[in-house]
Amino acid sequence: MATSEIATNVKEKLEVRYYQLLAFLLLSLANVSSKYTPDWASLDSRITPGWYDDAKIGIFIHWGVFSVPSFSSEVFWESWKSGNCSSCNEFMKRNYKPGFTYQEFASKFSAEFFRPTDWADLFERAGARYVILTSKHCDGYTLFPSKSSFGWNSLDVGPGRDLVLELGTTLRNQTSLRFGLYYCLYEPFHPLWMKDKANQFKTDDFIEGKVLPNLREIVESYAPDILWTDGEWEASSQYWKSTQFLAWLFNESKVKEFVVINDRWGNETRGRHGGIWTGGDRLNPGFVLPHKWENCMTLDKLSWGYRRNANLDDYLSPQELITTLVETVSCGGNLLVNVGPTKDGIIDIIQQERLLEMGEWLKINGPAIYGSAPWREAQNDTVTKGVWYTSNKETVFAFLTFWPGKTVQLGSVNYNADLTIGMLGYGGKLLYEPSSPGIKVHLPKLEGTRSKKILDYGLRIINQDYFCDYGLLKM
Repeated sequence: MATSEIATNVKEKLEVRYYQLLAFLLLSLANVSSKYTPDWASLDSRITPGWYDDAKIGIFIHWGVFSVPSFSSEVFWESWKSGNCSSCNEFMKRNYKPGFTYQEFASKFSAEFFRPTDWADLFERAGARYVILTSKHCDGYTLFPSKSSFGWNSLDVGPGRDLVLELGTTLRNQTSLRFGLYYCLYEPFHPLWMKDKANQFKTDDFIEGKVLPNLREIVESYAPDILWTDGEWEASSQYWKSTQFLAWLFNESKVKEFVVINDRWGNETRGRHGGIWTGGDRLNPGFVLPHKWENCMTLDKLSWGYRRNANLDDYLSPQELITTLVETVSCGGNLLVNVGPTKDGIIDIIQQERLLEMGEWLKINGPAIYGSAPWREAQNDTVTKGVWYTSNKETVFAFLTFWPGKTVQLGSVNYNADLTIGMLGYGGKLLYEPSSPGIKVHLPKLEGTRSKKILDYGLRIINQDYFCDYGLLKM
């Protein structure tokens, strides 16, 4: 090899090595600069992990000692003891001895029929992509053997089991679903909380003695993909020491790369700070918000926990559930569907049925939901009420929340002779023609589609050049 060739090869190798070192230094600097400081300006700069936006659908589980009385709601203890719930007082007088305490319910919280494999199978068949379990509600009882909740957890009293561990392990081993944990910050009857509140939150005994140890405990023991806090509304994030905890969570914890959080970290943080926006429950604005958000809602319209005295009309119908899903995803939100199991660990038949109906609908319409984004042109149609849009790459989907008959006018879709229009669950192409405004689509007979027994119908509209002009509104 000539001297000049050797010199050229050496030069090329040195250049490659130079760029490798430069890339390494840039990555190192990026890692240094990504260290979050305990203030909202820094913490709010963290981008929500992409898996969450693609997932779209989760299952919320409210389960605990409140599932034993299974009356009124999941905040039964507070409602009863406050004296503001006359039906709660009557219920206790009618069914329990004088002097009966809420703590005595715990021994009846058996989880006798709780089979985590059954739950995992149900949630997967429902089409969910993540699950969030109540690790601790406002009564303070934990579904795991907490070191700071001695004698008031699912291992020490009640089932004698670590319910968080069982469900989380099963979901991760048996399915591809992500596993998250709900944690209620406040406990209205905890002595340390009552003391801090009486001191106008100038003391922090409850935070240091219960909340922060609990939060670190569940992160280190169960590595949740989502940490969903609640019960923050009486005190500021400064009292809760939220920014300090989140800086640790994002910088040092084992879940720092993938964990998703919500916005309930102080009485000033909802819709302003933290992670996904959740509003005041059942958030469904009907338009795109400037931030990733979630509609956490219940199958039982009146309670998050199981109620033995619920009526059929208290539950969402299949159409109400699926329409809520369509409206939510069209506007850039995720849907978190709540179920309330019984004290025995059973998800009752009507809740199972609703979830399975949603799953059957998603088998047909999933391509328009998972990984989708709001359509930049419109979220709901400008002419026909009850039509909602999503988009996925070159395809726009129009959801009809009713069956219009032979035709439907889509006022938001401009006429273009090169459009290809089909219907999810139907094999053929659909004819269309210009209308004023938009287009008129000729629909097949409902009996000839896979959607004939399922409410809310999805149309697929394809034309890459046309829809690239509009683009996706990715959250």
